[in-house]
Amino acid sequence: MSALYTLAAFVVALGLLIVVHEFGHYVVARLCGVKVMRFSVGFGRPLWLRRLGRDQTEWVIATVPLGGYVKMVDEREGPVAPADLPRAFNRQSVWRRIAIVGAGPVANFLLAIALYWGLFLAGVQEAKPILGTPESGTPAAVAGVKQGDLVRSVNGQSTASWSDVRWRLLELALEHRNARLEVLENGRTIGWRNLDLAALSGPDLESDFVVKLGLRLDRPRVPPVIDTLTAGGPAEKAGLRPGDRILSIDGEPIDSWSALVRKVRASPDVPLRVRVQRDGHEVGIALVPESVSRAESVYGRIGAGSRIDPDLMRDYMVEIRYPPVEALERAAARTWEMSAFSLQMLWRMVTGSVSWRNLSGPVTIADYAGQSAQLGLAPYLAFLALISISLGVLNLLPIPLLDGGHLMYYSVEILKGSPVSERVMELGQRIGLALLLCLMAFAFYNDINRLISS
Repeated sequence: MSALYTLAAFVVALGLLIVVHEFGHYVVARLCGVKVMRFSVGFGRPLWLRRLGRDQTEWVIATVPLGGYVKMVDEREGPVAPADLPRAFNRQSVWRRIAIVGAGPVANFLLAIALYWGLFLAGVQEAKPILGTPESGTPAAVAGVKQGDLVRSVNGQSTASWSDVRWRLLELALEHRNARLEVLENGRTIGWRNLDLAALSGPDLESDFVVKLGLRLDRPRVPPVIDTLTAGGPAEKAGLRPGDRILSIDGEPIDSWSALVRKVRASPDVPLRVRVQRDGHEVGIALVPESVSRAESVYGRIGAGSRIDPDLMRDYMVEIRYPPVEALERAAARTWEMSAFSLQMLWRMVTGSVSWRNLSGPVTIADYAGQSAQLGLAPYLAFLALISISLGVLNLLPIPLLDGGHLMYYSVEILKGSPVSERVMELGQRIGLALLLCLMAFAFYNDINRLISS
């Protein structure tokens, strides 16, 4: 059932993003007077086909759903009827061709803005940036971070939620800049925490980098009582049951769920002696947390969850909501920031300062689609916005076969006053195909590695 849910979430996401991207090309082509012969979602043999409109444009759903295309009348691709020559793509001015090709990525960015705008209008529940006690020796501990510190801003930029803090710190870490946190201590006093980000290396940025910094969210004290178990997980196999209260692990008292999590995460593949209270009696359990790898880190997991009283969490959550105009401004700003960040990460992959392991393929994207959909509509829409931005940025890269490659050719045409030669375009297509195949190979390799490690 979970696999079907993930597949459905992935298909909906991929279908929507492809349709929006190609519809951008289609609409601007029609506005520029170009005749569109086919609008296809997917490649290969058509599974569904309808001819509609004055031009009898073919609307197609094809066999291979990893992409799509808009086929326009073009003399370079075959004979064109004399009546259609003025409407051929290749006979349009270079500026019209730029508008048509660039409309696809622009449509993806507009979709992201619309999704973020809707989320900001409706309101999104997020965690307040209230910090917990850091581990000793970490940059957060050195900076003097204390339990209960509420982060108000990072380097002068206001932070309404924990995700805002993480995002700003990640930006600063990539720029090799330190962070100055403005915090509210004990709900009364303004204080400052100077956080040294020099301790972060490339591998740290590929995992949960805030853990390396020693930053973590403060949470209400939750008793170490098991509420849910993952079927077939280490906890269930060991004989733990819902309602069991963990008393100690290897003789170390466990007085909260967070203490249990810390002990388990620090013990991958390590046999643990667990004492639990069950129906008024103490029971001994032999438990071995499974090992989970993420980037350069390895941690333990047992497949158990706690029950958290919603009333306890109310003071630790905040609703992010803005009026229409401000919501639109923030949506556009968020889209711009994410686009710039994506380009920055791609450049750092090229220069080697960030690992290619950050590149994800369709398997990882499908996994994230399923996870976000299970969390609710708002997380799924935020996921769609993020992937739409990534698709827009990817298509603007100056790689032949992508929209950005065509825009590169048209820029050269503007400079030299004539179109790029067919020989140059043919050579560019071969290079572009090789680059795209390499990117796909890296992405699939990373997907397989993630599947094996998880």
